[in-house]
Amino acid sequence: MRNPSSRRRFLKNAALAGGGTLAAAAGLNQISPQLWRAPMAFAPNRSYWSTSQPQPNPPLIADIFADVVIIGGGFTGLSSAYYLLKRSPQKRVVVLEALGCGSGASGRNGAMVLTMTEDRYMNFSSDPATDRKIYDLTAQNVQFLSALSASTGIDCELDTDGALQVLNTGDDVQAAQAYVQQARTLGMPFEFWSKQQVENTIGARVYQGGFFDPGGGHLHPMKLVRVWKAAAESAGAAIYENTVVTNIEDGPLHRVHTASGHTVKAKALVLATNAFTPRLGYLRNSIVPIHEYIGITPPLGRQKLEEIGWRRPLPANDTRTEVFYLGLTRDNRVHIGGGRPDYRFSDGASDPNQAASHSDQLHRELVRIYPALADTPFEVTWNGAVDWSLDGSPSVGRTGKHGNIFHGIGYSGHGVNLSSVFGRIIADLEAGREEQWKQYPFVNARLPYIPNEPFRWLGVKAGLAWYGMTGT
Repeated sequence: MRNPSSRRRFLKNAALAGGGTLAAAAGLNQISPQLWRAPMAFAPNRSYWSTSQPQPNPPLIADIFADVVIIGGGFTGLSSAYYLLKRSPQKRVVVLEALGCGSGASGRNGAMVLTMTEDRYMNFSSDPATDRKIYDLTAQNVQFLSALSASTGIDCELDTDGALQVLNTGDDVQAAQAYVQQARTLGMPFEFWSKQQVENTIGARVYQGGFFDPGGGHLHPMKLVRVWKAAAESAGAAIYENTVVTNIEDGPLHRVHTASGHTVKAKALVLATNAFTPRLGYLRNSIVPIHEYIGITPPLGRQKLEEIGWRRPLPANDTRTEVFYLGLTRDNRVHIGGGRPDYRFSDGASDPNQAASHSDQLHRELVRIYPALADTPFEVTWNGAVDWSLDGSPSVGRTGKHGNIFHGIGYSGHGVNLSSVFGRIIADLEAGREEQWKQYPFVNARLPYIPNEPFRWLGVKAGLAWYGMTGT
């Protein structure tokens, strides 16, 4: 099944739009990373989830040595540290986080726990048997997250009742029915839901049906950060926060320089920096840092919850190009994210002047879905960058002249779950245990090429304008 409208289709078309002038300006494409350097600036996490951010550790205050240095204290970095030390307890593993653990996408996302990878979500590849393996791998990881949360004594509010993709059009319904029929022949437990089933479950009357995945779920993102930080430190990781990496000297022994003037020397380097990876000079042409916006209501009273009819706490996302996604917290707050994404020139910060219009768009959509919430304002709104590849495919692997740089990138909306799968894979790759992972297409995958500025900015803006005019 291929969604008639999807974020990956938008990004592909945006790349074509930007690439239209690229052939005539190849020289500018080559030198633009030197002309327009992405700023090494990081905005604090101001999401609703941030109130549960763990207390930060002290920054790095001395030159140190490590077997592995990990840049980034989110899901990828913390899970990599945990698994590296589970594989090799004798190693010294160091995590460097620019602000506090979870300050990036890990601690301010839409809280959906999705199976699969974005490029294969409701979309069979040419190898359905591999699609099934990816589903099993990611569905099992959701159960592992639940067990890890219990083992640390930190409740990350993970509800594993499933996740729902709501269908906007009749074409979406037909495609979902065909996909589910094929998936079930492969033993994948997806279900097609009628319009009435969707309404009876989440109260929304505006959708034509639904695609239900019993393997998905919903959680409190920052509390999962706390779980991973506790697990990594219990395994022996040294985590330094408020430690900005400014420069990396690659080699058999990496030298990682920080803003404070201190250096970490390490045999291996893990880039766990999500949308910020290009700022360090790596994988610049593999991802687009897209700014997403989210708003959350105050807790709804019993009467209001009954009015909107959300009877089962399933998260949901729709099938439009400008995707909207919804969730219900345990204290009955409704959050909604997505809508029109934003890209800032040279991976810059989001424009605060645009935040109000994005918030208004989110609230209009919330009221369209649930008219009873017309008089319920958002309590908090926020935004931040996430990493998208052109086709929604992710990549985890090793790179560098010496084969000692590791990365997990291109999550494209599936990072809450997939990032810790990649942390496990990174640990095995670093330990030389690659064989069991070669069957998965995302291992050492080379993502589709994205041009440099100004061509990527032109492409993304052209794509947004096109979809704005067509209304898809």
